[in-house]
Amino acid sequence: MSRPSTSTFALLGALVLVPLATSAMAAVDSTNYREFEQFLDVYNRVKADYVDKVDDKTLIKGAIQGMLASLDPHSSYVDALDYDNLRIMTEGNYGGLGLTVSMEDGAVKVIAPQEDTPAARAGVKSGDYITHVDGKLIYGETLDEAIGLMRGKPGTKVAMTLVRPGNPKPIDVAMVREVIVQKPVKWEVKGDVGYININTFSEATGADTRDAIRGIDRALGHKPLGYVVDLRDNGGGLLTQAIAVSDAFLDHGEIVSQRGREKTDIERYYAKPGDDAKGLPVVVLTNAGTASASEIVAGALQDHHRGLVMGERSFGKGSVQTLLQLGPQTALRLTTARYFTPSGRSVQEGGIEPDIRVPQISDPDYKARPVFREADLRRHLINEVKADNAVLEEDAKTDPRYAQTPEQLKKAGIDDFQLYYALKTVARLGGPTQVAAATRPSVK
Repeated sequence: MSRPSTSTFALLGALVLVPLATSAMAAVDSTNYREFEQFLDVYNRVKADYVDKVDDKTLIKGAIQGMLASLDPHSSYVDALDYDNLRIMTEGNYGGLGLTVSMEDGAVKVIAPQEDTPAARAGVKSGDYITHVDGKLIYGETLDEAIGLMRGKPGTKVAMTLVRPGNPKPIDVAMVREVIVQKPVKWEVKGDVGYININTFSEATGADTRDAIRGIDRALGHKPLGYVVDLRDNGGGLLTQAIAVSDAFLDHGEIVSQRGREKTDIERYYAKPGDDAKGLPVVVLTNAGTASASEIVAGALQDHHRGLVMGERSFGKGSVQTLLQLGPQTALRLTTARYFTPSGRSVQEGGIEPDIRVPQISDPDYKARPVFREADLRRHLINEVKADNAVLEEDAKTDPRYAQTPEQLKKAGIDDFQLYYALKTVARLGGPTQVAAATRPSVK
């Protein structure tokens, strides 16, 4: 079970542990101590009068978590379990269901199921709320406790009850836990089109993307017509790997900049000479689950006119978190900067707008299921240039290209319309024969 929102999305640019600076502690000297006295008054009242005895560790941890939660959705206190979650995201595997989840008003909400995992095969979808695990109500439990119930020994069974917005009744699903091995990059050949699916930005994603490009060349025996890079439902990860993936398709120019509190606090990252894809056409697929590090890649390729972004508007997480070491297994995950695309755009709140909007019309409930993004999270950072995305997304007319129903598409062998449309776009460079080859339904 991997854990985001206040956690996983917060990993962009993190995993560089920085000792808590003594200069920062010195700033307390100028602080009004009345606020500290008020905090101590509350602490003493709780210790003396709360209905049950509470230990100091619980109170202090709660105070730290509350202080950080008041800042933004991605600043948090990292304890031993969080460290384990970070390790899982960046390197390892675990026994579980393959879900990325967050906490929203006491409820566990699904960000995205990982491809080819028990959760994905059971039909769990982004935006679902998990209410029960093995018959136990988990509403009001901590996210750590909920994750603990979903993780477990591979081969063991688990039942969950889901509430899906737009569905009148709860949905019961049964799954068997597996060893969830993170495979950040998968690739295959569709006709003469190279398809690269990047589902997370862990420590090997950049190298795996380059390997995918070489593997496509070997499989075809020649260069492809172009590439479809799928970043849908990719919640992000390491900044270094977002830069490495962007660099695989760029041979010059800025990839991303991150800017801190002060105007002079700017770091810029640039592409190295050499484009692994040799300038061939690239289509980048995005949706509302494309977040953080994924948005860096999409924004860099879009700004350099190196790739055509297709799909739906991305999540809109444009902030950078840094881990500030407190103890051997504790740290502060603190928002320290905003990041900007090469043209100076901040994706905070607004996300990356696709060059060609393609809805996922093969999903039977895509219209009914609510979409949530960074702007929907409480206390999210405000974008200095506020865009009215409701106006941008307003479209009263039905595009004839997207008029088919899920049933009609299924009969035609199309179960992923966005991918079908992207492959078709690249394959047109090779003519009708290549379009037919690239969009031929997979044999299962």
